[in-house]
Amino acid sequence: DEERIVLEMLTSMKRAGASLIITYFAKDVSKYLNK
Repeated sequence: DEERIVLEMLTSMKRAGASLIITYFAKDVSKYLNK
């Protein structure tokens, strides 16, 4: 499931201390979060 994988990847980056995340999935993530 692409949605679950992408959200987990971004969550783990944030947990690791990233303050800025640039990704090719930005448009998709905005759709996932607006559900």
